[in-house]
Amino acid sequence: MRNWVNHYPEYMKWDADIKSAPIYELLDETAEKYPNHTGFNFMGKTWTWSELHKMSCHMAKGLQRMGAGKGVKVGLFLPNCPYFLIAYHAIARTGATIVNYNPLYSERELRHQIEDSHTDIMITLDLKMLHDKMLKMLSDTRLNQLIICSFTDILPFPKNVLFKLLKGKDLADIPNDDRHVSFDKVIDNSGTLDPVEVSPDDTALLQYTGGTTGTPKGAMLTHANIYANTLQAAMAMPNANVGEEKMLAVIPFFHVFSMTAALHLGTKFAAEIIATPRFELDKTIKLIDKEKPTMFPAVPAIYTAINNFKNIEKYDLKSLRVCVSGGAPLPVEVKKDFEEKTGCSLVEGYGLTETSPVLCVNPVQGDNRAGSIGQPLPQTDIDLRDPETGKSVKQGERGELCAKGPQVMKGYWNKPEETQNTFYKDGFLRTGDVATMDEDGYFYIVDRIKDMIITNGYNVYPRNVEEAIYMHPSVEECIVAGVPDDQRGEAVKAWIKLKEGRNLSEDDLLAFLEDKISPMETPKHIEFREEPLPKTMIGKLSRKDILEEEKSKS
Repeated sequence: MRNWVNHYPEYMKWDADIKSAPIYELLDETAEKYPNHTGFNFMGKTWTWSELHKMSCHMAKGLQRMGAGKGVKVGLFLPNCPYFLIAYHAIARTGATIVNYNPLYSERELRHQIEDSHTDIMITLDLKMLHDKMLKMLSDTRLNQLIICSFTDILPFPKNVLFKLLKGKDLADIPNDDRHVSFDKVIDNSGTLDPVEVSPDDTALLQYTGGTTGTPKGAMLTHANIYANTLQAAMAMPNANVGEEKMLAVIPFFHVFSMTAALHLGTKFAAEIIATPRFELDKTIKLIDKEKPTMFPAVPAIYTAINNFKNIEKYDLKSLRVCVSGGAPLPVEVKKDFEEKTGCSLVEGYGLTETSPVLCVNPVQGDNRAGSIGQPLPQTDIDLRDPETGKSVKQGERGELCAKGPQVMKGYWNKPEETQNTFYKDGFLRTGDVATMDEDGYFYIVDRIKDMIITNGYNVYPRNVEEAIYMHPSVEECIVAGVPDDQRGEAVKAWIKLKEGRNLSEDDLLAFLEDKISPMETPKHIEFREEPLPKTMIGKLSRKDILEEEKSKS
């Protein structure tokens, strides 16, 4: 029952032709058509698409000399920088599998992922905070070699000189041994690869996720999965001006949302990818004012922070045309406020690591419905099913969102049982998210199955409570979760950070919520915090971390 097909915007076709190809063809095509266009802008230093393509081909040849090829896993332990784009496509070109690593991971987490994925080569920067972690991995894990990229080489003058003078202590002392190979040495070759046949069905990437349950596991995303999702997402942006866009990338490429929404779409659109190593609020606002980006994918917490930035009216944010929110639910009030301040269209999308990641998105031109994740992308089927019986629910009823399409992973690396439990026999992937669908095929995420609060036998969905709290003009950030309660089983608790200079009492908030949520949903505990609420590396508010804090108090 594809309700959405008859209510698609005119530029979308569900049965659109979606080509299958290796992911490095995205870079090949753009470098051929737009060789002299600026492809990457890192702190003011720029590279053309031709330069990026040439370095990527030379790196691929160097990786082949180091043994990279089919069956070999090569890790990326990098922040957003040109090396990421260059190395990403270089690894793919050899037929090896990319493994993305979070630079903020603990040694325990890194050790697990290296061993689990069978990563043998790691690409990183010559910064202490990165290299020194990997130096330990060389002795503690199966990791065999490090490719060391120079941070100062990608800084513009005079930043490159000043960094060495003022922050030289942040640079690592690189051992002179055969387990450390410089980026310059790796690319010092003809750039002509040994023949290798890369099939679209080959695993291009192991993207680690907690999934719906358990310890982190590697989602096997094929070249076809990632390439298809890039084309699907591009079809949802008919107003993109290929060769003229500027893509602001402050969310990390190692996260699957940024990988497609910033890195791949930026390449597909031959955009100038303006990247920063991490999100810093004041620098991001000044960057928008100076560089005039037109596209800006981010998570709700980043849009919230911009909305509440002091003296925001002093900066010109009007260059932004299309902003895509993902990674977490977008509160309606945040969307409305951001659009008023910038004049751009902020659309909410939805996906997960296992789907490369985008499944649904709101139309950028047409009926952009606040609170909805939009409609499924072309060739994507969504079915809402009873999580207990696996049967489809009636239209308008809540059910687990299950998905099928060319972007859906082929399974979890070395975990056949977990793969089997994640898929129905008809090929639909279970997402663990509860949703509803309206008559026009727009979907609405109610909550995660595992985040649902059961209080006195009733189901309470944290997102619904959070949306109501966000309606109060004094609230900047909010997390709602269930905490143990002897009488109710679980009680609803809200953690809230107020906007600067605002005051709000518990009684006043409860009075505000009276006509917005039911008594069962009303928080029994409210904790106001002066500091920002905990967030993940990508900037999502972290329910997991705040519950860990709560647990440590008891």
